[in-house]
Amino acid sequence: MSQIGLVRIYADTSIFGGAFDAEFNEPSRAFLDEAIAGAFRLVTSAVVQAELEAAPPKVRRLFERVLPSTEIVDVSAEALRLQRAYVKANIVSARWSDDALHVALASAGGCGVIVSWNFRHIVHFQKIPLYNAINEVNGYRPISIYSPREVISYED
Repeated sequence: MSQIGLVRIYADTSIFGGAFDAEFNEPSRAFLDEAIAGAFRLVTSAVVQAELEAAPPKVRRLFERVLPSTEIVDVSAEALRLQRAYVKANIVSARWSDDALHVALASAGGCGVIVSWNFRHIVHFQKIPLYNAINEVNGYRPISIYSPREVISYED
């Protein structure tokens, strides 16, 4: 299946670890299987790659299996500026700036969606409109933020 014109979905580190968590494994694996099948264009980042270096071997193996179907975005000056804007706006504190960097990488990378299991700093009803307000002020389009449960296909 060609991925031209497909929605670009950024997956943060929690998606790969979530595949081995009792609470999150089924939707995480379904999401990654759909990415491999070409249902959307999976995007992740050099930050995710670096964070996964310390992950258990089974998590790293899963990432390696998905990698051929994945676009990796590098940390750019644009993403770092956007990350700083999120922190300056107090969406997250400097302590959690890596979480803001994931949103910035997805936004600067042209993704329409970011998926995460990080309900504290990313997938949070109070933070999503704030991220999007900063995106708008900085010339980026709004980004939809969901958990994998909300983006995987379900059979009727």
